[in-house]
Amino acid sequence: MNDTDTRRSDAVVIIPMYNECENAAAVIDAVLALPVPFDILVVDDNSPDGTADIVKNKMKEHPERIQIIERTGKLGLGTAYITGFKHCLAQGYEFICEMDADFSHNPSDLVRLRQAAIEQQADVVIGSRYVSGVNVVNWPMGRVLMSFYASKYVRIITGLPIHDTTAGFVCYRRRVLEAMELDKIKFKGYAFQIEMKFTAFKYGFKVIEVPIIFVNRVLGTSKMNSGIFGEAVFGVIRLKWNSFFKRFPDYSRK
Repeated sequence: MNDTDTRRSDAVVIIPMYNECENAAAVIDAVLALPVPFDILVVDDNSPDGTADIVKNKMKEHPERIQIIERTGKLGLGTAYITGFKHCLAQGYEFICEMDADFSHNPSDLVRLRQAAIEQQADVVIGSRYVSGVNVVNWPMGRVLMSFYASKYVRIITGLPIHDTTAGFVCYRRRVLEAMELDKIKFKGYAFQIEMKFTAFKYGFKVIEVPIIFVNRVLGTSKMNSGIFGEAVFGVIRLKWNSFFKRFPDYSRK
């Protein structure tokens, strides 16, 4: 065991996994190799391909750095993160990040997200594909356009001053997640990412974007489907409508 394995980090990254046997070990190794220590929480939705066993083998090598929550089945991306957020809050982490398992997010960018939160006194830092143009590699043009204009659509409907509203690469300070009523976050698919950003913004938290390069997965299969996309399209309208009838507390920094 390395000295870093016994060092308590102030940061953790939650990585939901379902059938990620081709990526699980490699993404864990990449996070553990970062110059700033990040602990890892994997939320596995009963992957039939043995993903959880791969993670558990890694836990034997780094028992202080890796944890796993095993759920009974595919319960949705949003609920995976909510489960992970609660677990990490209970363990006292200051910076709680979320990231995909398939290397579409570069693990080394975790350091940049955390550093931006510190240097710019930000509460939410988004690894953004669109804040400095379109930084997406190896996606079909149709999917690039769908994602880019989906974010434009969300900005128009909600008024969010965020370029990448559906981004899944985010660093939260614990005070954001403590303030939110996590059990009232309704969306389960990619609309969950929109709802979290919208809620943080309405609460007055400082939300910033840091440019990243998003690379389409090489191994494994995408979990995107038409139902998830439909939830985002129609859910945004409901999200904005409901906000007219809700009072949001003000957590802006004085």
